[in-house]
Amino acid sequence: MKQTALSHVHEQLGAKMVPFAGYNMPVSYEGVVAEHETVRSGVGVFDVSHMGEFLITGPNALALIQKVTSNDASKLVDGQAQYSCLPNASGGIVDDLIVYRLDAEKWLLVVNASNIDKDWDWIKSHNTMGAEIRNLSEDFSLLAIQGPKAVEAMQSLTSVDLSEIKFYTFKVADFAGIEHIIISATGYTGSGGFEIYCKNSEVAQVWNKVMEAGADYGIKPIGLAARDTLRLEMGYCLYGNDINDTTSPLEAGLGWITKFTKDFVNSEALKKQKEEGVDMKLVGFQLNERGIPRQGYEIVSKDGSVIGTVTSGTMSPSLNQGIGLGYVPAELSTPGTEILIQIRKNTVPATVVKLPFYKG
Repeated sequence: MKQTALSHVHEQLGAKMVPFAGYNMPVSYEGVVAEHETVRSGVGVFDVSHMGEFLITGPNALALIQKVTSNDASKLVDGQAQYSCLPNASGGIVDDLIVYRLDAEKWLLVVNASNIDKDWDWIKSHNTMGAEIRNLSEDFSLLAIQGPKAVEAMQSLTSVDLSEIKFYTFKVADFAGIEHIIISATGYTGSGGFEIYCKNSEVAQVWNKVMEAGADYGIKPIGLAARDTLRLEMGYCLYGNDINDTTSPLEAGLGWITKFTKDFVNSEALKKQKEEGVDMKLVGFQLNERGIPRQGYEIVSKDGSVIGTVTSGTMSPSLNQGIGLGYVPAELSTPGTEILIQIRKNTVPATVVKLPFYKG
């Protein structure tokens, strides 16, 4: 099992450690609800150094990115980031990712930890145009500093005005006494904040300075369990749960990152699917009674027939209500539609709702 450069720090802090995507990762420190609330109301820091980073450079870098990703990266300017996905040849998704434009010939792709090797092989197999690609995943660390107090808490660590880094933009600047750090206004929580990319050799210093600077703001380390409840309240997809090699981006509600202004892998088939409509759609639902929907539970229609499966589910700490995502027939995907969730021996009524669950 791989360690991040901070695994020993989490152990010293008393974190509950679990294997995740091949890494030894902190799942919780003081408990998921407390950690969730810290991020929603204050500021928390996640070690997400298990994520993968690929650097794509050269005059054909953009051409490769345009070929393998669904979104239109040509719209980006230096300092902008973009959520996208890697469609496969059969209508599903290889992975979802973030594309960063450092400059016209220098791009960073950030991919999911469990898919690093798969994504690398996939992108490499489509590199017929000779772009230069480097896998930096083993060399770089990533901290997510998330919450409404993140800007104020971290401002003393950098010379750039953090309040001017808008959502899905980034700066390469000094941070925590180190030059050339990527400070990105991205995250997976819906509560604002930054993601900090640095070298493994620098991350201990960055972590210590972040904890010092945030002390007056009640900063706490946050584990993967709260990361999951936070992202689910926002209705953000998790690869392996809500999207995978068999789910179409259009079925998953990711039509907004699927741009037919260019040709990309399987774009003709996806365009046809968009024109004809999809049979199944990913929806958010809230339970109308007490209960916790879990991944794998069946979604049932009023007549008792199984119509889908819960892909993600939890008890929402912010709403104190059972919430989940799952695929249902398109005709049952309209907000307000009543469905049933099979929780062990009970069928619990639920309502399809418009995402996100948490409105902030």
